[in-house]
Amino acid sequence: MQLSEQIKNIRQRAFLSQEKYAKELDVSISTVIRWENGKSCPNLTAMKKIKDFCKKYELPFNDIEEEWFKLKEN
Repeated sequence: MQLSEQIKNIRQRAFLSQEKYAKELDVSISTVIRWENGKSCPNLTAMKKIKDFCKKYELPFNDIEEEWFKLKEN
């Protein structure tokens, strides 16, 4: 599963709208939309926030992290 799909999946598994998800991560809603559409990729700071989000909602983070590293390598 691509990073964009995984980011969307964890948001949906937490039952949050894009707006509420953006507030949880302290980013703009347009940033979340770009991530979910595959137009951009979270930076390191955002990945740390996503990791904390996953811990808070007891969601898996390893697959997201692996996909992020793959994107950064290319």
